Order: sequence, then structure tokens, then C-alpha cells
Amino acid sequence: MTSIDFYFNASDPIQVACRLAAKAFARRQPLLIYAPDAETAARIDKALWTWQATGFVPHCAVNDALAAETPVLIARDEETPAHLCVLLNLSGEAPPHFARFERLLELVGADDAQRDAGRARYKAYRNQGYAIANHDLAASDE
Repeated sequence: MTSIDFYFNASDPIQVACRLAAKAFARRQPLLIYAPDAETAARIDKALWTWQATGFVPHCAVNDALAAETPVLIARDEETPAHLCVLLNLSGEAPPHFARFERLLELVGADDAQRDAGRARYKAYRNQGYAIANHDLAASDE
């Protein structure tokens, strides 16, 4: 069963996503970033290119010719390469294919709309019996 990590109070979810992608890359854990709307997909793509001046997180779209060789992929739909075990959700809704993954990372922003959507996802996962770990980013250094 998929284990789920909720990261709450993200002042900038895109920056937190970059940090989590960099951690996954450093640990050699392939990661799929689910960003179903074009604007969010473009924002995370751009942010990953510029996030760290001294580092680089190799990434591309899931349907790119280099996807099989790239450790961090960005998907706008349910396309899931077989070698990926971790899914990072940048959608306001639960990804329809999250159960295919060993681990799901959920980001919840600090504004009311994002909190409400995050609470709804949290409740739905909990009601389905998923194990959930909580990480309050307001209490730690983002």
C-alpha cells in the first residue's frame, strides 16, 4: 500500500517541490511530479532549471525522448513509467493513479484554498486506510 507524506504550510509549494526533487535525485530515487495543468507544469520545469545556482536536478517531461534516462519526470496525465516509485503531487486533487506508487508526497500551501483542498485529500486518504506521515513546514526550515 502506498505510504503518504503530507508537507503542510508550504509558503511556496513550487520551491518545496524543487527541494524534494533534489533530495530524491541525491538519494537516486526516481521521482514523478504530477502537474496536470499546463501553468503548474511550466512553473515546476522552470523552477527546477533555476532553483539552485550550484546544483542541477535533471528533469524533463514524461513523454520526452530522454525520459528513460532522466531521474525526475513531470507528467500532466496518468502516464507512469515503470521505474518510478515516488509521486509528488502538485495538483489540488488526489492523483487518480497514486496507488501505483510506493510513496506519495503531498504539498499543501499556506493559503486557505490550498489548506481546504489538502484537508479533503488527507481525509480521503485516511478514510481509505493509508498510512500518513505529517511534516509541518512552518515548524521547520523550508
